[in-house]
Amino acid sequence: MDVIEVQIAIDSLRPGMYVNRLDRDWVGTPFPLQGFYITKTEQIELLRQYCQHVFVDSQRERLPVETRRVRSDGALPARARTYTNSHNFAEESPSARKVNQRAAEFAQQMIADVRSGHKLSAQSVQDAVEPIVQSILRNADAFLWISGMVRRDAYLYSHCVNCSALCAALGRHLGFPEDTLIHLATGGMLLDAGKVIVPDALIQAPRRLSFKERDQVRRHVEYSAHVLDEAGIHEQGVRDMVQGHHERVDGSGYPAGLSQSETPLFARMAAVVDSYDAMTSPRPYAPAISRHAALQELYHGIGSLYQGEIVEQFLQCLGTYPTGSLVELSNGEVGIVIEQNQARRLRPRVMLLLDAEKRRYGRFPELDLLAHNEQHPEQPIHVVAAPEPGAYGLDPAELFLGGN
Repeated sequence: MDVIEVQIAIDSLRPGMYVNRLDRDWVGTPFPLQGFYITKTEQIELLRQYCQHVFVDSQRERLPVETRRVRSDGALPARARTYTNSHNFAEESPSARKVNQRAAEFAQQMIADVRSGHKLSAQSVQDAVEPIVQSILRNADAFLWISGMVRRDAYLYSHCVNCSALCAALGRHLGFPEDTLIHLATGGMLLDAGKVIVPDALIQAPRRLSFKERDQVRRHVEYSAHVLDEAGIHEQGVRDMVQGHHERVDGSGYPAGLSQSETPLFARMAAVVDSYDAMTSPRPYAPAISRHAALQELYHGIGSLYQGEIVEQFLQCLGTYPTGSLVELSNGEVGIVIEQNQARRLRPRVMLLLDAEKRRYGRFPELDLLAHNEQHPEQPIHVVAAPEPGAYGLDPAELFLGGN
């Protein structure tokens, strides 16, 4: 199994983490070359003398006994089943594109209806999310690729579609039954339905809000719950997601300041998905960051903002370099991840955009890193970096990779 490496600042290390790599050579340090578990704070202080950051293997973390006790109240349920793709990427992509377009049209209409004071139809929501779930079940990468590549004119409605798909994908990864995936996709679609009631000047403000303004924005949770009430959507899991996706495991969230043990599972899942999509989307007050960097930010928030088990499962669901990520390869080429290799997440299938001299390809060839490395073990190629969005002047939407 591939190592799932995450870069961690020394201040963010904690006992139980497995240090897989340093930001420097092992030679000249007192640490074992093969890596080691952090078992005491003295090791962290010693690392501080040699490194600014290290790379930990998220799959090998051993939580201390006292941490396991805290987490046990919110443990994830046993996996009910394991899904396999019924369609390959190419087979599902045309359908995923159509489903995505219909979902986007629904999200736009939903926002317009809520803004104008019209009641939302529960049936229309179900009609929008069921095809998303079906596409995710057939091949999650295809839908996430299309959703990530299509250019949106407004953050809010793209956030609705993305969160719906990501919640369904995480639920699929966790083995939840199909009806539960529909609830997750519904909650994801409606997380911020009430945000259109908040003054647009506050939502679009490119500055730090005052305490009073921030409280106004936070009321969108209350407004979203009201939208559910008027639509007659009473499914508890959906309501948990809408009402609790801004709660945090250390009790620092809102609106109720619930801790992990007090926050329902679906709300804890929604918190991770909502934060991830927000970080990877351009907003008035912050540029988008890479999907790889967003996963690292989530990892840094384990124990304070997010539940560790959920973050780790989300990382395994999306892969170290999620579908839609810009990646730079060891041979100098730059591409974009279009599909994960389930058995080897560090070896995705990539659409190449730039050659080794950073010249744009006329036609974009594809490279399956897993297949290439098996066929050419003497000349392996691997991902060496995940550039931020816009690096090298690349905009996948402009290159018509996802269409408009």
